[in-house]
Amino acid sequence: MDEFSKADKAFIRKVINLSGKAINKYKMVEDDDKILVAVSGGKDSLSLLDILTQRRKFLPIYYEIHAIHIITDDVPYEIDKDFLSDFCRELNVHLHLITTHAGIEEKSHKKPCFTCSWNRRKELFEFARVNGFKKIAFGHHMDDAVETLLMNMITHANISSIPSKLSMFKGTIEVIRPLIYLSNAEMIRYARIKQFVSLKKECPYEDHTLRQKARHMIRDMVEVNPQARLNLFNSMSNIDLEYLP
Repeated sequence: MDEFSKADKAFIRKVINLSGKAINKYKMVEDDDKILVAVSGGKDSLSLLDILTQRRKFLPIYYEIHAIHIITDDVPYEIDKDFLSDFCRELNVHLHLITTHAGIEEKSHKKPCFTCSWNRRKELFEFARVNGFKKIAFGHHMDDAVETLLMNMITHANISSIPSKLSMFKGTIEVIRPLIYLSNAEMIRYARIKQFVSLKKECPYEDHTLRQKARHMIRDMVEVNPQARLNLFNSMSNIDLEYLP
């Protein structure tokens, strides 16, 4: 980290430590794990890949890390493949580029985002199963969790979000989210310090309308109480059933 300022070095350590706190609390990573990191090409997944490889240098355990990016050929969403390939090479991480077809036009009765996301998840989990990966890491952070909580409460009358660790397919695969204690603002700063390259083409189908509204609601709450975002996140593990209808 010699090329970074003293303040940037301290911030990088803070981010890695907070990620480590989540990893240790939920036992996300163990010795001899084979972890598949889902890389969208955005700041969060690139940061996650970087953090997991940096942590490995200072731990007495070893875990194997692979990165995967799903290319959907009927969606005009494009990453900088050269940057991603070079980035993974520098980290000594094997990169898997998988091309798939979502069938956006064939399934025009469904929202493109749903169709694309469902297809990418299907390809991701199938790749993990076939290639012996027991853990898949996603770059979701605290803001994602709190926004999802509000969205589910508002639209589904359900108190749920994205868990830090989730066992799936009868325990054959675990989803882990090592960035769950980190905010979006922290991930933006981390990516800026590391000079991660942004996407070449944003997805034209992507619709964040509801999530944007949830984000604005949280900002309004933070104006009332600066700790509102953190309190909303912590409330999910502090439910008082006696005081619920």
